[in-house]
Amino acid sequence: MSLLQLIYASRPFGFDDLALGGILNTARINNVRDDITGALICREDLYLQLLEGPRPLVAALYERLQRDDRHAEVVNLWSGDIDTRLFPDWAMKHDPARSWMWTAAEVRNGAVTRATPAEVRGVFTRLASEQAAVAGACPSAPWARALNLVAAGEHFFHPVVD
Repeated sequence: MSLLQLIYASRPFGFDDLALGGILNTARINNVRDDITGALICREDLYLQLLEGPRPLVAALYERLQRDDRHAEVVNLWSGDIDTRLFPDWAMKHDPARSWMWTAAEVRNGAVTRATPAEVRGVFTRLASEQAAVAGACPSAPWARALNLVAAGEHFFHPVVD
């Protein structure tokens, strides 16, 4: 089965920490179920998200996101087939906006939609390389994934399955 990587941007509607927590929890549960991985960069004026996984499931998720009333102005910035995942261990990594990203004024003036696909993919490539550095030489080990979550300031849990 071919893997699809899709990067989109949208403007958050009704953004607050509670809404973000709900989005992340739901995404992580559903993405594990659907074998989708990725990362979400989120701030009050921008959602920038990379999704990767089986083509039909990523495409279906993107269609749902376009109809989700928590997103406005959803724009597909890049999509294409990939051989390997950029975030193989992340059901949905959350990362706050970085200092090396666009400013709020740049976002308002269209910098995200004017960015080339290579520039947009570069944001996530840089994010993935930073996380690999945090995890050390073995980023796919379970302890490294937990370290990634802690380093990113996230809480994690392992549900008990009967």
